[in-house]
Amino acid sequence: MQYAKKPGLTGSTLKWIAIITMFIDHIGAALLEIGLLPKVADAVLAGNSFDYVMADYHFWYRFDDILRSIGRLAFPIFCFLLVEGFLHTKDVKKYALRLGLFALISEIPFDLAFNERILEGSYQNVFFTLLIGLLVLIGHKYFEETLPLHLSWLRFIVALTGILFAVFLRTDYDAFGIILIVLLYEFRNYKLLRCIAGAILMLFNSTTGCLAFILIWFYNGERGKQLPKYFFYAFYPAHLLLLWLVRAFIL
Repeated sequence: MQYAKKPGLTGSTLKWIAIITMFIDHIGAALLEIGLLPKVADAVLAGNSFDYVMADYHFWYRFDDILRSIGRLAFPIFCFLLVEGFLHTKDVKKYALRLGLFALISEIPFDLAFNERILEGSYQNVFFTLLIGLLVLIGHKYFEETLPLHLSWLRFIVALTGILFAVFLRTDYDAFGIILIVLLYEFRNYKLLRCIAGAILMLFNSTTGCLAFILIWFYNGERGKQLPKYFFYAFYPAHLLLLWLVRAFIL
C-alpha cells in the first residue's frame, strides 16, 4: 500500500515529530532541571571545585534551555492533530474515552517524573488538557449545527467553561491549551490564517513553539503509515516512567 502520495508531511510524520520533541523537552525537565542541575548547584554551595562546577552548571543550564526550546514544538502539533482527529474520527465518544483512560494511566508516571511523588494533585498531565479540549470541540460543533445564527455566539460559553475547568484542574498548558485548540478548530478551513493565528498565539507562550506551524503548514492531509492504535497513547506514560527510573537510579 502506498502512503504520502501528496508532497508534504503526513499525520503520522507529525506525530513522530511531536513525540520526539516532547521526549527531548522532558529530558530537560525531568533529568536536568529536577535531577542534575540541583545536584550541581548543591556542589557549588558546598564549595566543591567552584570554578569547575560552575562551568558545568552553566553548560547544563544552557543545554537544558536548548532541549526545552526544541520541546516547545510538541504541544501545538498535538493540538493540531487533536483537531484533525476530531474532524475525521468515526466515533468521537471512543476518542474521548481513550484520552480519558490515558489521562488517568499517565498521572502517576507524570507525578513521579515531575513532582517526585506517586500522586500529586497540584498539576495534571497534558492528556487532561487534550480531553477537555476535545469535549469543548464536541460542544462547539453541536451548537454550530443546532443553534440559529444569531445565537451561535453561545458556543463560546462552552469554550469558556473548558478554559475555566482546565485552570481549575491545573492541567498542563491549562487555559492556553484550550484556547489554542479552539483557535485551530475555528480556522480549520483557512490554512494560512490557521498557521498565522496559531504562531502568533504561541509567541505568548514560547518563542520557538510558533515554529511548529511551519511543519503544520506542510501537512498534506494524509494519515500516513500507521503504527498500532495505542502506541502513541502508551508512549506518553511509558517515557515518563523511563525518565523517572533513569533519574532515580542513575543521576
